[in-house]
Amino acid sequence: MIGERLLRARAAAGLSMKALGDLVGVSANMIKKYEHNQNMPSSGVMIKLAKVLSVRSEYFFRPVKVELAGVEFRKRANTPASVLKKLEADVLDQAERWQELANLWPTFPVPKFSVPQNLPGKITSLDEIETFANQVRSAWDLGGKPVLDLIDVLESQGILVIITQVDESAKFDGLQATVADQPVIVLSANWPGDRQRFTLAHELGHLLLHGRLSAELNEEKACNRFAGSFLLPANAIRQQLGITRHTIEFRELFFLKHEFGLSMRACLYRACDLGIITESIHKLLSMQFSYRGWRKCEPGRVYPQEETRLFQQLIYRGLGENILSESKAAELLGISLMTFHRQRKLELVDAAINQ
Repeated sequence: MIGERLLRARAAAGLSMKALGDLVGVSANMIKKYEHNQNMPSSGVMIKLAKVLSVRSEYFFRPVKVELAGVEFRKRANTPASVLKKLEADVLDQAERWQELANLWPTFPVPKFSVPQNLPGKITSLDEIETFANQVRSAWDLGGKPVLDLIDVLESQGILVIITQVDESAKFDGLQATVADQPVIVLSANWPGDRQRFTLAHELGHLLLHGRLSAELNEEKACNRFAGSFLLPANAIRQQLGITRHTIEFRELFFLKHEFGLSMRACLYRACDLGIITESIHKLLSMQFSYRGWRKCEPGRVYPQEETRLFQQLIYRGLGENILSESKAAELLGISLMTFHRQRKLELVDAAINQ
């Protein structure tokens, strides 16, 4: 177990056996023996390994081991393999902590995910996805209003959301997998909020549309259509823009973005999908996006990022109900006991406010 965890942590750190060995004062061959469980590191070496790899010593002895099933990376063609390894290692680490927390509860207060009932078994056109998305919103009591906290909605339905810091250069577009029969969606902490939300809705589309699409439909396009439909329902955008338009003001797209949490480009695409504007007008306005440099950075303030608070909330709830100790809580959060004490007393919150 220690060997496998060491290998994973080394991959996450992007270090070769020689580089890690040099940092902790042992040979590359000894690192290899550790990873193959042929030798056991001394307590001193173990402390150095934990420090260099930015993990707590308890990480190497964690009793829970999970596997990611059905991993689906939505990555760009130039995503380095090293980044994908780091991503997978980080996701496994976070998923293991989730599972360990769940195992500590007599009855874990997170529902099992279940697909909404009465969804159509077969979808033969992209237009049918509009109705499909509305049925999902209805099943989850979302109505036609903007979804202000999409992560909270998904977590309340039993979908685990993991936010990773690994993707510093934003080289991947999302990850979906399953851990212990629980769906997992992974986001980058380095994306703007509108991109995070579209990725969440897109991956939800993969989860719900799987096995329902006819052979002639492209799944990626179908999931893009679902994401737009789910975040910005047809009735809502028609109420804002009208049934048909000769053109659309960019300021209108700006308002839609900050009301519904969808990029201006995605809102423009929705208008074209729904026939509010023609393909030629969409193409013309898209060219303006390119000319103004808005494809890379849209005007105005960045849409706020989504956050996941459920894991921390459950740790503090477990602490309050004597389900776990302070040391276990700090371990699961991946912080020192001293830092945990300060967080528990809200000292770090006060410090942040006073900066």
